[in-house]
Amino acid sequence: MERSRKRLGTLKGRQVDVGALARVRRLLGNGPRRRDLLIEHLHGIQDAFGHLSAAHLAALASEMGLPMAEVFEVATFYHHFDVVKEGSKAPPSLTVRVCDSLSCEMAGAGTLLGKLQDTLGTEVRVVPAPCVGRCAAAPVAVVHRNPIEQATAEKVIKAVRSDRTECAIRDYIGYEQYRNEGGYRLLSRCLRGRVEREAIFMTMEQSGLRGLGGAGFPAGKKWRLVWSETAPRLLAINIDEGEPGTFKDRYFLEHDPHRLLEGAMIAAWAAGCSEIYVYLRDEYAGCRTILHHELAALERSPPCAIPPIHLRRGAGAYICGEESAMIESIEGKRGMPRLRPPFVAQVGLFGRPTLEHNMETCYWVRDIIEKGAHWFSGQGRRGRKGLRSFSVSGRVNRPGVHIAPAGITLNELIDEYCDGMLSGHSLYGYLPGGASGGILPASLANVPLDFDTLAPYGCFIGSAAVVVLSDQDRARDAALNLMRFFQHESCGQCTPCRVGTAKALKLMEAEQWDTALLEELSRVMADASICGLGQAAPNPVLSVINYFSDELQ
Repeated sequence: MERSRKRLGTLKGRQVDVGALARVRRLLGNGPRRRDLLIEHLHGIQDAFGHLSAAHLAALASEMGLPMAEVFEVATFYHHFDVVKEGSKAPPSLTVRVCDSLSCEMAGAGTLLGKLQDTLGTEVRVVPAPCVGRCAAAPVAVVHRNPIEQATAEKVIKAVRSDRTECAIRDYIGYEQYRNEGGYRLLSRCLRGRVEREAIFMTMEQSGLRGLGGAGFPAGKKWRLVWSETAPRLLAINIDEGEPGTFKDRYFLEHDPHRLLEGAMIAAWAAGCSEIYVYLRDEYAGCRTILHHELAALERSPPCAIPPIHLRRGAGAYICGEESAMIESIEGKRGMPRLRPPFVAQVGLFGRPTLEHNMETCYWVRDIIEKGAHWFSGQGRRGRKGLRSFSVSGRVNRPGVHIAPAGITLNELIDEYCDGMLSGHSLYGYLPGGASGGILPASLANVPLDFDTLAPYGCFIGSAAVVVLSDQDRARDAALNLMRFFQHESCGQCTPCRVGTAKALKLMEAEQWDTALLEELSRVMADASICGLGQAAPNPVLSVINYFSDELQ
C-alpha cells in the first residue's frame, strides 16, 4: 500500500492566522520587536483580550521572529498569563484573586474565598493567589487590578458589580513637589562633577547600608565592585516584592517615588551604569501607574542629563525576586535562576556587569549622602547600624511599615511601634524575616533584629517582614501554609527544590510528622538547591521541630 505523503510545499507546524497577526501588529504598532520585550508584548495582548490564545501566541512568535515553543514556554511559566490552548474555553473576562498567604489566612481568607466562589462562581473566576503585598490589611482580595483591603464578601461583590476593577491611586509626592523640597539637587551635583566618586563610595561604606532585599551585601562595596568592571554597565532595581509578609517597597513607592529614582540614578552614576531597568511586580498596578506618570514628568523636564530608565513588568512569579531570575525575566525569558559564578556584578543583564539593588536600598541613598554616614549608622541599637523598614502584620494593633532602629527586638517593636498585641491575644511566636526566615517562639522575642543576629537560632531577617503569631495560632499551621507557597512558587529547574517542596508538603500534611525524614529532606534541599528558594524553604519546618515540638506530639 502506497504511503500517503504531504503535498510538496506544505508548511509544517502551526500556521499563523492572518486575522490574529493583524491584531497583534496593531497592538505592537511601530514599537520594537526585540527579544527582551517578549513579556511586555504578552502583557499587551492579555490586557487587550483578557487571555492569550494559541492564535495570538503564534502570531506574536511570527512577528518577533521567535520559535513558537519559546513564546509558549515563557507565557506558561508566569502565573498571571492565561494561556488558552486551541479548542479550550477562554476564562471569564474578570478574575477575583483572594490572597491565601499566611497573614491573610490568619485573618480568614479561606472562609472569604469559599463565600466568593459560592456567590460569584458563575459570574467571574475566583481563585486563591499568593501574597499580593498588602499583609497589613489582611485579608485582601484583588478584583482584576483593584485591591480590596480588609476584604469581606460584601466589599468584593460590590466592587465586582460596580465595575471597580482598577487600582485607585493615593496621594503621593509628585515631581514638582519633590523638586521644590530639594529633590535632584544631589544628583545634579554628582553629574556636574561637584561630588567626588570616591567620597560617595566612602560615605556609603561608612554608613553601613546593606542590601535591603534580604541578602544584606554592603551597598558601597557593591558599587565599587561594579565600577571596577569593564563598561558598559547596567543597573537593575528589584521591586518584585513577593515574599509573604513583605510590603515595604510598595509603601515607599506609593508615598515618595522620586526618592527611589534619584537614589537609583546616583547609584548608577557612582558605579558607571549607563542605563537603569526597574523590575516591578505585576501585583503593584497602582505603583506602575505612578512610575509611568512620574517618569514621564521627569523626562519632560529633567533636572540634569539623566540615563535611560526602563520600567519592566513582572508576571506573577515569586522566583523573580532572586536577582539572576529577575535578570532572565527582564531579558524576556522564564525566570530561572542562573548558576554562579559568574556573578551578576560581572556578567548580568544582557551579559553586562550589573549593579542589582532592592528598591529600599536606593531609597536611603539621598538621605545618607546629604546627612552624612553617621546619621544612618548611628541609628541602631545594641551596636547595630542603621534603620530598617519592618513590614509588620499579624496579631498586633497597628500593623504596617514601621521604620525602626536596626537591632530592635520584637518585644520593643510591638510595644513602641505597633501599640501592643490585639486584645485577647498574647505573643506566641513570630516570623522575623518573612516566609523563608524561619519561626521563633515568644521566649526569643528579645533577640536583636538585624543581619547576622538571628543566625544562631536558625533564622534570618531577610527583608524584615515580621508576622506576629498569638496563642490562638499554631506554628505548625503557619509552616504548612508557607510550604504550600514554596511548592507553588518553585520554578522547577532543580530537583531538590521541585521535588523537595512537594515531598515536604505531603509529609507536613500528615497528622504525625516524620521529623527524621523531614530533617533529612531539609538538609538535601538546603545543600543542593540552586537558589535561595529551595535553600531557605525548610527553615519554617526546622523551626517548628526545634522550638514548637509540643505541637507535634
